[in-house]
Amino acid sequence: MTEQHDIYWMERALALADQASSIGEVPVAAIVVKEGELIAEAWNQPISTCDPTAHAEVLAIRKASQAIGNYRLVDCELFVTLEPCAMCTGAIIHSRVKRLIYGAKEPKAGAIESRLKLIEEGYGNHYLTVTGGVLEERCSEKLSAFFAQRREQIKAQKRLKQQLKQQQASEQ
Repeated sequence: MTEQHDIYWMERALALADQASSIGEVPVAAIVVKEGELIAEAWNQPISTCDPTAHAEVLAIRKASQAIGNYRLVDCELFVTLEPCAMCTGAIIHSRVKRLIYGAKEPKAGAIESRLKLIEEGYGNHYLTVTGGVLEERCSEKLSAFFAQRREQIKAQKRLKQQLKQQQASEQ
């Protein structure tokens, strides 16, 4: 596939990641494409669904499998804004995705190149091609902004609690 093809779909995934952010989820999105056509898309939802497996990749794979009526996503590409974790990498391998394209590296839990190299190690029963770093800076910035905002919200909550304690103490 061409670089423009990858950029087009990653831009769409980046826009979709805003859906996750808008509901307080980590802004990660995934899109399944087959022969240039959108098959499925999803964003992170583990917090809102109380489901630790509701990562964008897993949700997109589930939707794509239902859309085509087969758990094997042969000839499909998976675009995701963040390097997949071990759980998602396992789902990608088992779904027989032909090609994985991701944006930002995940230094803490990335299972493609950052922490583990599950694809290279050949632990699965399927080989796929991987292209990393597509719009990496934009993907990283979206995640960094989200976590900076979350840290600021936590600090604001702590300040508010401290102010309430001080106010209660002065009233006594």
